[in-house]
Amino acid sequence: MPFDPALESSSNTNTTFTFCRKHEKSVVTAVIYTIVFIVGFLGNTLAIYVVVRYTKMKTVTNMYILNLALADELYILGIPFLGTNSTLSYWPYGDFFCKVCMTADAMSQFSSTFCLTVMSIDRFLAVVYPIRSAKWRKPKMAKIFNVLVWVVSFLVVLPVIIFSHVQEEFNTCNITWPAPLDLWSFVFILYTSILGFFVPLFIISICYLLIVIKVRSAGARAGRTKRRRSERKVTRMVVIIVLVFVLCWLPFFIANIVNLVYIIPESKTTVVIYFFLVILTYVNSCANPILYGFLSDNFKQGFQKALCFHKPNGWIINIIFVLNILIMHTHIHTYHYQIYISTQYP
Repeated sequence: MPFDPALESSSNTNTTFTFCRKHEKSVVTAVIYTIVFIVGFLGNTLAIYVVVRYTKMKTVTNMYILNLALADELYILGIPFLGTNSTLSYWPYGDFFCKVCMTADAMSQFSSTFCLTVMSIDRFLAVVYPIRSAKWRKPKMAKIFNVLVWVVSFLVVLPVIIFSHVQEEFNTCNITWPAPLDLWSFVFILYTSILGFFVPLFIISICYLLIVIKVRSAGARAGRTKRRRSERKVTRMVVIIVLVFVLCWLPFFIANIVNLVYIIPESKTTVVIYFFLVILTYVNSCANPILYGFLSDNFKQGFQKALCFHKPNGWIINIIFVLNILIMHTHIHTYHYQIYISTQYP
């Protein structure tokens, strides 16, 4: 099942959030899982295809978007295992696959967060130091940084790789800490929350704060109209990248930390709340293709080409023409006829 420090802690300490064994999943839950999985999988797959397929998409920023889409895709792929484990109330895939799934899920979480951080730093360099940072802002360098993101993520999740097992007592896939168990769990949740969310969030916020300051300064010199246009553009960028990321992940990490200080009692209400907190993290992976794709003109064009929407009038006329020919063939009893089709349609 997907990596969840709070769930891991409670399973080991026999406290709260042992929901996979007690929570009776409803049809609504299954529908939510399915919708999030389909939207996230198709959206990130399309984003990956567009960047890989079209040469003009291989820019520095798009290289980071490609890496982010890969991380989000890997994270989304954990939903079927989460659903299976929750529905059956046990892990049916064995100990080895448990370790693989926990590792992949944890790495995808950290890689996604680190990639957002690298993208923010890249945009900061592009706006504040466009000339000085030119040698670092090349597609080749972006690929190197993408590899480093995964290497660092792998090193960060080493505890998950080492201690992930199918727990005999609960028959679920989770982390089994050595003694002193409570201390290990406490430290690990702080470790993942700080390194996987709060530090990247701080860096991202600083980057965009400096970008706003820089653009305002440049806008003031360039004139009032350009200043307003630049501020609107940067403000929208900040809102999209930072606020959506925070809104999707902050509640989850707050719940983890609060549960360390004060054990949240398990009830139907807390079960539902925690379920939606987890779903929110997957929604972020679904939203990223929209945020980084559909708001970009190049991505819009790439999506249209990939979905064959780049010449809508042409393919619609082709379909109508073929249908008309089939109807003619049904009513006219001839064995063969010739069709002359022009090469292009208006």
